[in-house]
Amino acid sequence: MSSIDTSGAEIASNGAARTNPLYFAAWRWHFYAGLYVVPFLMMLATTGFFMMLFTTFLPEYGDRLTVAPSGQTLTIGEQTAAALAAVPGATTVAEYTSPLSDTTPALIDVVSGEATVVLAVDPYTGKVLQQTAEGETWNAFLEKIHGTLLVGWVGDRLIEIAASLGILMLVTGLYLWWPRQGRGLSDLLIPQFSAKGRAFWKSLHQVTGFWISIVLVFFLISGLSWSGVWGEKFTQAWSTFPAEKWDNVPLSDETHASMNHEGEKSVPWTLEQTPMPESGSFAGQSVLPEGTDVNFDTLYVLGRKIGLEGRFHMTAPTSPEGVWTLNQNSMSYDGSSPTIDRTVHIDQYTGKVLADVRFADYGVAGKAMAVGIALHEGQLGLVNFALNAGFCLAVLLVCASGVIMWWKRRPAGASRLAAPPVPQSVPLARGVVLIAVGLSMLFPMLGLTLLTVLAVDLAFLTAIPGLKRAVS
Repeated sequence: MSSIDTSGAEIASNGAARTNPLYFAAWRWHFYAGLYVVPFLMMLATTGFFMMLFTTFLPEYGDRLTVAPSGQTLTIGEQTAAALAAVPGATTVAEYTSPLSDTTPALIDVVSGEATVVLAVDPYTGKVLQQTAEGETWNAFLEKIHGTLLVGWVGDRLIEIAASLGILMLVTGLYLWWPRQGRGLSDLLIPQFSAKGRAFWKSLHQVTGFWISIVLVFFLISGLSWSGVWGEKFTQAWSTFPAEKWDNVPLSDETHASMNHEGEKSVPWTLEQTPMPESGSFAGQSVLPEGTDVNFDTLYVLGRKIGLEGRFHMTAPTSPEGVWTLNQNSMSYDGSSPTIDRTVHIDQYTGKVLADVRFADYGVAGKAMAVGIALHEGQLGLVNFALNAGFCLAVLLVCASGVIMWWKRRPAGASRLAAPPVPQSVPLARGVVLIAVGLSMLFPMLGLTLLTVLAVDLAFLTAIPGLKRAVS
């Protein structure tokens, strides 16, 4: 329930503040958190909506172009040869993605120098229908903004702080929304469209914020699971798939995250920090007939034989120790159900299966994230897309209404923020302390941010009256 709902402190008397000091304390925290969070929430809602739009209806690599079935498809070797011939200087094929259906093209990633080009190829004729530089799409651009603000780990941390403060805003917002002073249930659940001025915007802000609060918690937490501190260092590290399940398989120094490229997540969340297996041993399970060459064609047949239906990916090894990988997962939009996740690693020399990880093998957190990410990205059908689109619009409405409330309440010509009034005293209620400490422990960046704010307040704002007034 984010807002920049600020008051021109003059409108609230000191007597009122003394009447309910905890209310005004929560209001001030809600306000100051909103100053930071609202721009980020608006960015996340806007980029998230357009990312859903591109991935659902406007795929930019051409995988939903239409081809005419004309009998037998070409071998994958013939398809990849056509792709290599179409790109000057192309040397190797990095990945083959099978068609979504009988009437759509295959996607083939070829490496040319330092660049990778994704080609949509008609599997019946070998005709190249579209060429796109990997990562050079609107969706990839929006994803980089959504995740890092285009400034790498610094942007990741800034967004993580915003998401963490968003949790604080939800808690304080629900407290501010809670019924008091004889308000009826309808006032809490239905906007007062008959109200005028700030009262209307306050009603719209509070009611909309309440209705989206649970969904917003889900989006914030599922998004935080990708973050660099709470996600990577804590949640993901505790929930990663254990490589120890791969009996007697040599492990690489590389993790599955190395398979992600150009900022695009293509590996299941629970596998990202799991080490990759290595080729070159006698380990693994024999699945190919003895003497069979290990290549795209033989592995495609193997993929179908072991149950990979619909679209799946075959990634070639990139080093003498690397492995072939057959992969199908909802992160790559291979299907509408997150339960399709499956990652199979194959020794490039022996053709033996070194690892076979399915959705059923994930831990509780891994399964929850597989489902959560699919919901987060609107992958589970048109209803999921429509609900997510409505949620994005609701977030923008809550943010905009908070800004409008602040603008209407701030004194005309004021040279300060016009924050809610400072309560004369705030009782350290045990419940409040426990909530604050609990949230800080659950979300380290939130705790660090709160400590930083308190330190700045004590070190600078208290000592410089003019500065303190400017932010009050």
